[in-house]
Amino acid sequence: MPISPSSSAQAAREAVAARLRDLRKGAGLTLAELASACGWHHSKTSRIENARTAPSARDIRHWCDACGVPEAALDLIAQSANAESLYNEWRHQVKGGLKRLQESWVQFFQETQLFRIYSSTLVPGLLQTEGYAGALLSTIAAFRGYPDGGLEAAKARVERSRVIHDSGRRAVLIVEEAALYYRMGDPAAMAAQLGYLLTAGALPAVSLGVIPTSVGPRSMWPIETFHVYDDTLVSVELMSAQVNITQPSEIEVYLKAFEQLRSMAVYGARARSLVVKAIEALDQE
Repeated sequence: MPISPSSSAQAAREAVAARLRDLRKGAGLTLAELASACGWHHSKTSRIENARTAPSARDIRHWCDACGVPEAALDLIAQSANAESLYNEWRHQVKGGLKRLQESWVQFFQETQLFRIYSSTLVPGLLQTEGYAGALLSTIAAFRGYPDGGLEAAKARVERSRVIHDSGRRAVLIVEEAALYYRMGDPAAMAAQLGYLLTAGALPAVSLGVIPTSVGPRSMWPIETFHVYDDTLVSVELMSAQVNITQPSEIEVYLKAFEQLRSMAVYGARARSLVVKAIEALDQE
């Protein structure tokens, strides 16, 4: 069964909706009566209670007032805000620019002791060079219609990644061999990126594994890129959004997938030979 990265966010929304529904029923109000007290159509009440519409902070205050429990509003507003933070559309995250988006994760990276990253399509951000990251982020900006701040964002990403050089950190990164061939930037930028993998993979705190395209039979199919931060958060990158998973049972699913993917990868000299092979393919073009 495919992993469902949005279920944590939906579960959190449903918890807020259930609490609001319990407050309404506890106050003895029908859907229509609650709606009338709040000044909106009863269909909105239904959408909120069924977790189809996220309530605003103002909605929650009106709801709690109507139910005679205004003191419940603050906790519910915080709970709702947390639920919505689990599913972050990229268009909302980049309002301050691509550079600021990179910088917004700096403190979290500094607080993380163990990074576990799987990528089926790209060199993981922790090991990206400025040239590669700049080309990637500029391509993303063009596709999504953002202002192009790719180069500045790339510098911020590389600076953020220096955390892997700090003592006490460990990074385990798994990439599919195909990711070494997906060209980001010109041949020089791609060659520099692949060359850096040979260096970075030898760092004491870094374990870089490459899953050969010839491996088989696979015990785990190629899946979406995901990052595991310690054992507390899984971040999954979708086309339209970033899903942040905090539910322990779901984190366990990703940890299980990571271990299976890790078991298929090669390391050390065998991994370096696959990177060298990709560099040689560039030279033949």
